[in-house]
Formats: sequence, structure tokens, C-alpha cells
Amino acid sequence: MRGGNGQVGRPYAPAAACTVTVAAGGVHMHQRRRRALQDVMTAIRVGCTVAEAGHALFPNGERHLRRIDDLLALYPQDLLAETVRIAALCTFDLRKLDYRYPKELVPAGVAAIDHLRALTRAGARSHWPAGVPADVAAQVDRELELIALLGYEHFFLTVEDIVRWARKQEPPILCQGRGSSANSAVCYCLGITAVTPENGNLLFERFLSKERDEPPDIDVDFEHERREEVIQYVFRKYGRDRAALAATVISYRGRSAVRDVGRALGIPEDQLDHLTGMFSRVRSDRPLEAWLRERGFDPGSPVLHRLFKLASEIRGFPRHLSQHVGGFVISEQPLHHLVPVENASMPGRTIIQWDKDDLETMKLLKVDCLALGMLTCLRKCLDLLHRHGLWNRPRSGDRPALADIPMADDPDVYDMICHADTVGVFQIESRAQMAMLPRLLPRTFYDLVVEVAIVRPGPIQGDMVHPYLRRRKRPEEIDYPQSQIERASGTQTSRVHDVLARTLGVPIFQEQVMKLIQVVAGFTAGEADQLRRAMAAWKRRGGLGHFRDRIRAGMLDRGYDEAYFERIFRQIQGFGEYGFPESHAASFAQLAWTSSWLKHHHPTAFTAALLNAQPMGFYQPSQLVQDAQRHGARILPVDVTASTWDCTLEPAPLPTGPASPPGPPGCEKDPVALRLGMREIRGLSQELATRIVAARGEAPFRDVADLACRARVTGSERARLADAGALQSLSGHRHRARWDSAGAELPVPVLAAATIREEAVALRPPLLREDVMADYATLGLSLRQHPLALLRDELDRRRVSPASAAADAANRGRALRCAGLVTVRQHPGTAKGVTFVTLEDETGQVNVVVWRALAQKQHRVLLEAAVMAVDGVLEASDGVHHLIAKRLHDFSALLPEFSFASRDFH
Repeated sequence: MRGGNGQVGRPYAPAAACTVTVAAGGVHMHQRRRRALQDVMTAIRVGCTVAEAGHALFPNGERHLRRIDDLLALYPQDLLAETVRIAALCTFDLRKLDYRYPKELVPAGVAAIDHLRALTRAGARSHWPAGVPADVAAQVDRELELIALLGYEHFFLTVEDIVRWARKQEPPILCQGRGSSANSAVCYCLGITAVTPENGNLLFERFLSKERDEPPDIDVDFEHERREEVIQYVFRKYGRDRAALAATVISYRGRSAVRDVGRALGIPEDQLDHLTGMFSRVRSDRPLEAWLRERGFDPGSPVLHRLFKLASEIRGFPRHLSQHVGGFVISEQPLHHLVPVENASMPGRTIIQWDKDDLETMKLLKVDCLALGMLTCLRKCLDLLHRHGLWNRPRSGDRPALADIPMADDPDVYDMICHADTVGVFQIESRAQMAMLPRLLPRTFYDLVVEVAIVRPGPIQGDMVHPYLRRRKRPEEIDYPQSQIERASGTQTSRVHDVLARTLGVPIFQEQVMKLIQVVAGFTAGEADQLRRAMAAWKRRGGLGHFRDRIRAGMLDRGYDEAYFERIFRQIQGFGEYGFPESHAASFAQLAWTSSWLKHHHPTAFTAALLNAQPMGFYQPSQLVQDAQRHGARILPVDVTASTWDCTLEPAPLPTGPASPPGPPGCEKDPVALRLGMREIRGLSQELATRIVAARGEAPFRDVADLACRARVTGSERARLADAGALQSLSGHRHRARWDSAGAELPVPVLAAATIREEAVALRPPLLREDVMADYATLGLSLRQHPLALLRDELDRRRVSPASAAADAANRGRALRCAGLVTVRQHPGTAKGVTFVTLEDETGQVNVVVWRALAQKQHRVLLEAAVMAVDGVLEASDGVHHLIAKRLHDFSALLPEFSFASRDFH
């Protein structure tokens, strides 16, 4: 085999024993000019710079594509002819893949559909012991008929088996189906989803239809800390040769392209940190040259010129193969007969090399075992309540379950929700949701379903939010257009009313859009689902033009006017920006209610569970602890004599200081206190916490030396505990603890029984500021004082108002200057260039709105300030307060030693 660079390689040998020589160019680039990019890609793959790559790089730039005429000048014609012949043999037709779903879950001698029907009916009887409602029974029969027609019985049985196994574990693994599968009455009867078909507005065609002819999509969320148990159950049951996780191909984007290419070019990491900062979501109006000069770079540098040129070329290239969030492909035959597989980086896992979207195209059935942090939090909260005897529901003798939390109306919980007092609550804790809650004022569970769905790009872009809110206040504005046929027949109500009545004439959910288009334009269920799929893709690929004409013709034929058509089509386009299905919103609303109920009735246990389930959610531990304190919870510091790895509950100590402020209306103090766990100490291992707890269980620690000896705590570990204040009960203040920890060396065996006495050294205790800064540096929070309280005198001199002033409606329309720690920056795509910033001080939070022009003008302050002051005007409406920024100030220099990372652009 002769290569295009003139080197002779191993000859090609067909099945026969003879040797055949062929021509091969060893092509790695399509054009010679890509040689520099090829070298950079090689350096990235090898993990070094181009200058260090040496012989890993090609010796010349000849490995590029050439025309046949050019190749004839290099190779004999017979060699090229053999190459072309071999290439013609390399054919592969994806349609010939013989994929079969495993069938071992069906008992011998029983048809799969009969087994699925028996399980479904048994589940229905358990849900409705007094008798299955007739409409539900009819829906179940219709779904089972379609499932059998499309041949997906084994798929439903597989998901049911996984869910049943998870719930049989001890303790049970919390799980809940969501997404389009929640539209299925069969899934509800099988225990896969928790959304009851009695809801009455579910649309099975959103989940499975004959016209679509593609696999159903069943998403099941499991506790994120225990999902690995579920994954390993699937591997054990089907074997790693027949089960594998789907993959996602991650492509280069601006930030990753600059960083990887920069490393290959030998640019230092600290400079790359600055260079990648230019890819923030908030764009600056400054030219690139000015941006570079501002950060100390030479815009004329040849290295920077090559960096940006190569980074632009590499954008969109595949970067690495990542594991899908939980999609399983299971097969009757070994998977490597169908798709390429490999061992995942995590032990005990196998991954498919194809992208998940390719699997869907090939109609390979995928079971999505997803992870949800809130389920972990809820399970841990219920465990805490059970362990400490705080569960006083009717089943107090048993371990409480999610089903034991009452779903009936609880006005106190709804009051909490309406006041946007939802820090840590599932789904309705974001700033956008908190701004909507006082306006929508949920008072029923269905209101929560709407709340979850309405703060989404689809309803926002489709101009559905404001009409819906207006109609809640003024029901007389609700209209349900009638067709000409309905008007001619004298019908009192329109068919549109049947679709949109529960959302006041405004389509909020995907199912409503699908049903509405069937009513007003005559679409079939399958055609409506095709429209839904086109809505999801039209921003990327277009494709709504055909549907526009079809919808318009259908609506005009039925006597709807042009204005109503334009309104409907604008709403359809809005759903192209992502809108929730009602079934999905209902699944999430159940978790939102459950977490709200626990937060209101058991704030201390709920906060402990939130901290033990981190990382998850929208808020950092500091905000969660401050919110719990505002609700009357008592928080105790990390202490090696009392703390475990997780946060725990203890009997609440009697108050010794000034009375704490009362919590929100309806909130009562818990009879327990929250003891922070050693997990809150940054850089501390769980293994060390386990050693400390085990040694403490044998006998209380006498001093730091005793701790170090019996728990085998190394010098670096002792220093970390001392810096975090976890040795305070043994040594007193931080300075003393650091001194004691430095002198508490692990004894050598010959001196193990010796007693060493040293003269005590007088050390001053740390100042309050030193303690607070050390708390944030080691724990990310402080129970002593908020950092901004340390600056209040200086802030007063600078005419800075506390955050509480921005929550006072009496200041509406007034100019204020507020300052605080930057805890959150957000730049949602639906906000039309607006950046939202949350500032925090000792009195609360300030929600700041930064318009695009100001963000571009003060780009660096907006993105880099850890402590920010804002001059602005306070706006207040329906209990929602925003400070509209006019000017930004970086006050970080007031706390130069402060260590805190905001949560940006999540």
C-alpha cells in the first residue's frame, strides 16, 4: 500500500491469500491550507503544545484530498483502479439494521400485550379501588390497542420493571415520570407517572401516535444520588453486551475553542482565563482591539491573530463524546452488532458512540433514567422527619412517603407561595418565577401547573402571559371565538371554549395548541403532532410555511376571521421557543407543591435536606441558610464534636442572645436546630468525616491532639478544620485552633503512650471581620454576620440604602443607590438583551434590571464586580420590586479579602 506522501505501507490483502497493492493517501484534511489546523488538532489530542508535539505531527502537508487526475501522476493506474474497487465495496445501509427489543420480561406462554394489559388493570384497580371511571377505562383500552398496533409492549414493560425495582429498595428510590409520557393513562396505571388521567386535558397523541411511527419517549426522574443504583440494575439485568448508555457529541463553541487552541499554541492559563471572558452571554459594545488592550494584550500579536483564526475554524467541530443524562438502549441481541460501543470513563458502564439524535433517527428504543436533585432532597427531608419523630401525619408509625403529603388545599402554604417566599422550592424558586407568583397568585393546584408552564420562552414569546394575567383579574375580557358553522347553528359555546376554558382562552400548553389546531383548522391528531415537531425546529430549520397556509385555509373555511388566525399563528411561533406540555407541568407542579409544603411546615428539616442534596437548585448554601434563619430556623456551626458529614437536626437550644425576628406569616419555629455538616467545609473529604465520627463514637475528644491521634487527622486536614472554625469547641477561637492543630502531630509509635505538656501561649481572638471572611473562604457562608454589615458605616457615607428600602413600596419611583454581594447574574434569551442581577446585603435582596445599553457601556463592572452598587429607580407592581439600573459601581475594593463566587448564567 503506497501512501500519498511517498511512503510504502502494509499491502492490502483480500480474503484470498494473494497480496494486492492499492493506493491510499492517508488523508487528514480536505485542503493543504488546513495544515496549521491539523497540527493544532494533533497537539490537542496528544495533550501538549504544537512546539512540543515533535514526531506526533506529520512531516509535510501532503495528506489532503486530490483530484483523480492529480493522483494519476503519483500512482499507477492499476493501483488506483483497485482502490476504487475497494471503495465501491464499502457500502452500509442503516435501514438494514435488525434491531429487536428484549422480551424476557414476559412470562412463558403469555402474549406481551396480555401481560401489559394485566399489569395495567391491576394498577388501575389499586388507584381506583371503588371502580375505574368509565372514561379512564376507555382511554386505557384505546392506548393499549395503539401500543399493540405499533409493537411497543416490551418497551412499556421494561420501564415498569425499572420503576417497580426502584420502589422496592430499602429505602425506596423516589422516582416520577414526566414529559409527554405523563399524557398516558397506561403509564399512570403502571406507576410510571403521577399525573392522573382524570385531569381531563391530557393528549395521548402528544406521546404516541400512529402517524408519527416513532418510539415513545418515557422520561423517569430518579434521586440524583441514587440513580447509579438504577443504572447498575439495568446493566445487571440485561448485561453490558445488550445494554448501553446513549452519548452526546459535544462540539466546540467559542470559549472551548479559544481555550483548547490557546493551550496548543502555548498561551498561559491565566491569559486564557482573560481571553475566554470575551465569550460572556452579555456582549460588550467595545471593539475587540479595545477589549484586548484593556486587559493588557497586544491586538497586533501574531500569536493572538493565529489563535482567533484557528479558533473560528474549529468552532462546530466535535470536541468529545459525553454521556447522555441517562438514556439507555437495550437490545435482544448484542449491541455491538448494531452500533459501535465502548467502555465509559466511569467503571461499570458501557456507552454507545453514536449521538442520541442518531439513535432516535434509527428508531432504537431509548429508556431515559434521569436524575433529579429535588427527589433526593425530598427523600432526605422525609428521612429526617421520620428519624426525629417530627412526622405527625396519620401514618406516623411508618416511613413517610411522598403520597403522605396532603395535596388538599392548604391556605397557609398558598400564602407562602403567593408572597414568592419560595427559596429552595422546586421550579418556582427562580427570579422570573418569583416575579410571576405575586401577579398570578396561585390558590389551587391547577394554578401551580399554569405557573410552572407560563414562565417559559414559548408563552412569553407568543404574547400569552399578559393576556392570561389580565383575564384572571378581569374575567369579562375572556373570549372564545366561534366558527361560522357554530354561529349559524346557534350554539351557545364554541369548541374553542372546550380547549381553552381552563386557561382563560389563552393557550399555555403544547397539548392545547395541538387540540386547538384540530378544532379550528381541521387537523388530524397525527397532523397536529407533526405541527408540534415543526414548532420545535422552526427556529433552526424553518418549516412552518406549509403549516401556515394549511392553518389559514382551514380556519378561514370554518369561518374564523383573519385576525384570529394571525393571533393563533403568532402563538404557535412562540411555542417554537420552547413551551411546556401540560402533562410535564403537572408532574413538576406536584413536586413544587410537595417542596412548598415541607418548606412551610418543616423549614429546618427542609433546609438540612437541601444542603445535603447539593449541588442542585438555584441557590447556594449561603442563601439557603439565610432564608432558613428568616423563617425562624436555628443554625448551629460545623463542629467536630457534634457534626457528621451531612447536616443534621438537634434539639433546639434555648435562645441566649436577642430574640430572632419573626418569620413570615403562618411560620412557626421548629422544635429542632440545624447542625451544619462537615460537607460544608470546602476541600474536606467525606472519608475524613467518617473517621472523625467513628473516633468520636468511642469517646468524646479531649482536645485537638486527641482528635488528631484517634481519628488519624493529618496536618493539612487539621489546618482545614481549624480555618473553618470546626475546632472551636476544642480550642476556642480560630487562632488558637490553628496553633493547636499545628502542634498536634501524629505520634510516632515509640511515643504513642507518652504525654507531652506544653506551656500555653496567649493568642488574641480574631476580629469579627476576620472571622466572617474566614467563614466565607472555607464554608461559603457565615453564621456570625453578613459581609455587607461590616461595611454599613462606609456604605452610609456613600449614601447607599439597605436592600430593605428596595422592598418598600413607599419608595416606588424614587432614585436609590443599593449595594450588595452579587449572588446571581442572568441573561435569558427571551429578555431582549436585559441582564438581571441579584444583590444581597444583611437586610435582604435587591433585584436589579440592567438594560442592554448600560450592560454594554459598563460591561466589565457588570461581569466582574463581586460587590456591586447600583444607582437606579425603584419600580414596584403587584408586590414585585425591581431597581432599574442607571449606573453601576464596583465596590469590591471595600472587601479585598472576600472570597465568594456568584452563580452566573445558569
